[in-house]
Amino acid sequence: MGHTAAHMFRSITVLGLVVLSSGCRGGLTGDKFTRDGLSYRVVEPQGWRRAGFDDNDLAWVSDQGHVIGINATCTGHEDPQLDVLTNHLVIGFTDREWLSKTRFQLDGREAMRSLVRAKLDGVPISLDLVVLKKNGCVHDFTYASPTGLEPVHQAEFEALIAGFRQERAP
Repeated sequence: MGHTAAHMFRSITVLGLVVLSSGCRGGLTGDKFTRDGLSYRVVEPQGWRRAGFDDNDLAWVSDQGHVIGINATCTGHEDPQLDVLTNHLVIGFTDREWLSKTRFQLDGREAMRSLVRAKLDGVPISLDLVVLKKNGCVHDFTYASPTGLEPVHQAEFEALIAGFRQERAP
């Protein structure tokens, strides 16, 4: 791993504490993640390493320092709007530049997708964030990449989003 990639990985590790956090609180069997009565379908990014960040369901890291993560919160979120949930995902980032916010249908519900460029500990990062509320749960999907390399793994993130299906309410 080169100096830039190593620095990005350290920054992404901090990012994991703020945005991603993925210690795998449940289990992934095949394409199904299950924990605490919640189950959803996952399309794992091929060729990525599973990563362990605290308090998230799943995360993967590419060799280039990109991170993809997914998480569900089914209690304690008080049902805020999608905008509010998205804003919570960027707490701790500075120099935020919102490139777009788009509403779309995901798993039969309205979701919000936001593209953001920001800095974390002075390191530029591009974020592709998706937030969905379904059956009392908030699902968030994050793709964090070194700024300038955004499209490199976009297909893996698109597959994760497109393949998502919540199978059972908690």
